[in-house]
Amino acid sequence: MKNADFLTGITTSGTPHLGNYVGAIRPAVESSKNPDLTSYYFLADYHSLIKNHDPEKRKTSTLEIAAAWIALGLDYNNCVFYRQSDIPEIPELTWILTCLTAKGLMNRAHAYKAAVQENEEQQRKDPDQGITMGLFSYPILMAADILMFNAAKVPVGKDQIQHLEMTRDIAAKFNHTYNTLFVLPEVVVDDTAAVLCGLDGRKMSKSYNNFIPLFDTEKRLRKMIMKIQTNSLGPDEPKDPDTCTLFSIYRAFATPEQTKDLARRYREGIAWGAMKQELFEYINDILKEPRQRYEALMANPKDIEDILKKGALRAREYSVPFLDKVRKSVGIQSLS
Repeated sequence: MKNADFLTGITTSGTPHLGNYVGAIRPAVESSKNPDLTSYYFLADYHSLIKNHDPEKRKTSTLEIAAAWIALGLDYNNCVFYRQSDIPEIPELTWILTCLTAKGLMNRAHAYKAAVQENEEQQRKDPDQGITMGLFSYPILMAADILMFNAAKVPVGKDQIQHLEMTRDIAAKFNHTYNTLFVLPEVVVDDTAAVLCGLDGRKMSKSYNNFIPLFDTEKRLRKMIMKIQTNSLGPDEPKDPDTCTLFSIYRAFATPEQTKDLARRYREGIAWGAMKQELFEYINDILKEPRQRYEALMANPKDIEDILKKGALRAREYSVPFLDKVRKSVGIQSLS
């Protein structure tokens, strides 16, 4: 196996939603079909342990996310598609990297600092109350995910840039202390990638519980779209497309020509009820065939398990011999 040209993971902490699709799944699916790229995509179930302590939710989320990626066209024969926990070399590499990582570097991690700040704002005696070592050392596990396959480029959102910078620092520390084994990954931030707003106008997120599930039934999808907040402007009154959640969701799926035409209709005064119905019909039409494939996959989890196991075998063609190099570099090897 070659080094990874691209590597992307998605945490198994909930049901995939429209925002996941346009922000991460859709570009990954497109890259997976490129025969000139070696792309790695994985289900980050170890990462989900940090916040999700419900075993059934984690199992269900793993199934739903894998089914969603496959149903939407991920070319799992051309890329490497695997479950993080099926690669035992990753947690072992995590420990090796942990022993090189300065605590001060982890102290500066945004997620940890935010948790400490929340405790201080609540005037709790212990600023580390409720903070686990999983949350604190999360960036090291992420570094191991990336460095395990020497990924050249890692597409991330802006909130993950710091973790990629930490990965580069950790890799450089290892290369300097032992041998130069790790590629320093390049951060890839797509500023043009769509960031969808949710039902309440904030960023669509599981944390805000304002998301629209990707593969709900048609009836449920329509109900969710009808719940999206709008202003009080009536029919025939001009409306601003750039400040409208409905328009932003439509734009993420539509062609430039369709988007331009809808913007014109906004300025002419489209009715909110008509817009919501049109948005539902447009998205539902796009998702109709993938939804059928998704439902078939969900009914046959063994098919998904077989795909993930095959992906893990391919991934371990790289990770097993590479970890052996790492072990020898740090002096963990046979004495004979």
